[in-house]
Amino acid sequence: MQLRGASSAIANNLYLYRKILQLKTPIQATARPPCNVFINHRGIDTKKNIAGLLDHRLFRLGLRPFLDSRNMKPGDKLFEKINPAIRNCKIGVAVFSPNYCDSYFCLHELAMLMESKKRVIPIFCDVKPSQLRVVDYGTSSPEQLQRFSRALEEAKYTVGLTFDTLTGDWSHFLNTATDAVIKNLAELEAENSSKKST
Repeated sequence: MQLRGASSAIANNLYLYRKILQLKTPIQATARPPCNVFINHRGIDTKKNIAGLLDHRLFRLGLRPFLDSRNMKPGDKLFEKINPAIRNCKIGVAVFSPNYCDSYFCLHELAMLMESKKRVIPIFCDVKPSQLRVVDYGTSSPEQLQRFSRALEEAKYTVGLTFDTLTGDWSHFLNTATDAVIKNLAELEAENSSKKST
């Protein structure tokens, strides 16, 4: 019964989000960004579980998530695809995992999301926020390390979701994460609509 209630809440929020999108004029609708949710993740930890499943769920619901393995092909330049996707998305989902901070690209993407003032939903997957630290491997400049540390600290102090892949309820978690994404998108659309009408 609890799952049915969660599915109903997701359906209601998705209906509200789609209704808000229908209020836009045709010109605005054609100028939509290619993705509305950017999924920032460490591939070796989460691509085949949390990030991949969330991407699949959001895509099936008619949203436009960006996940590198689905939205990019061999030969694409990373920065040429990822940076515009971040700039054009409405919200970001940052899936933190044990190896997340070892990746320059994860930290770069997170910093871009935070610097562009995107709403970010943190998901702490098999890791506590206090365990996340930027480490200097000698490959990043002091300025980049500081930029990454600022973004990571901001994300750590943002209300998010936690999940333990060994003991967690996958179905409940995916419903909760999907609902959080849809609610945030609906709130942003409502805020943008009210700003345009004033």
